[in-house]
Amino acid sequence: TQISDNWPGYSLDLFTYPQHYYGDLEYVLIPHGIIVDRTERLAKDIMQDIGDNDIVVLCVLKGGYKFCADLVEHIKNLSRNSERFISMKVDFVRLKSYHNDQSMQDMQIMGGDDLSKLTGKDIVGTGRTMKVLLNNIEKYKPKMIKVASLLVKRTSRPDGYRPDYYGFEIPDLFVVGYALDYNEYFRDLNHICVINDHGKAKYRV
Repeated sequence: TQISDNWPGYSLDLFTYPQHYYGDLEYVLIPHGIIVDRTERLAKDIMQDIGDNDIVVLCVLKGGYKFCADLVEHIKNLSRNSERFISMKVDFVRLKSYHNDQSMQDMQIMGGDDLSKLTGKDIVGTGRTMKVLLNNIEKYKPKMIKVASLLVKRTSRPDGYRPDYYGFEIPDLFVVGYALDYNEYFRDLNHICVINDHGKAKYRV
């Protein structure tokens, strides 16, 4: 699902959102209901591709936690209502890659259990920043690695990573909401929105 560069988004007046963010947002890029429906579709695609294999879901915190939780729940529901049951384990890592709205060159990987436990397993990773994490995972030789991301930014950079599954391809915008943050703010916003200059200045560190 592609969102074009000239897509004007939805007016904030059409939706409810936390009052403490009034004046900090430009518009709603993707409403929460559309996110939920698209995530369910991704779960169906993953179920079809995984087959009868058990999987380890490696969730990238903090921005990926809502997408991961919803995706896992959809996979569980599909598994319960199908002839085959998929066993899932969930683990968490944190990648820190932003200072204010600028992506940093140096990536920090924090948390997670011993990654050596992934040897021979099928891995579904969820999150926004993957190259550094994948390099660390691959040395343990898991049976299969699949990456699912809610968003892919459309950029001119030739090294842009493309996950195996993604919900929306969006313009190169700094977005917040649905657990995506700006300096830890906006995680409690259900919709994915574009932050405005006032909001960036207000919460800058």
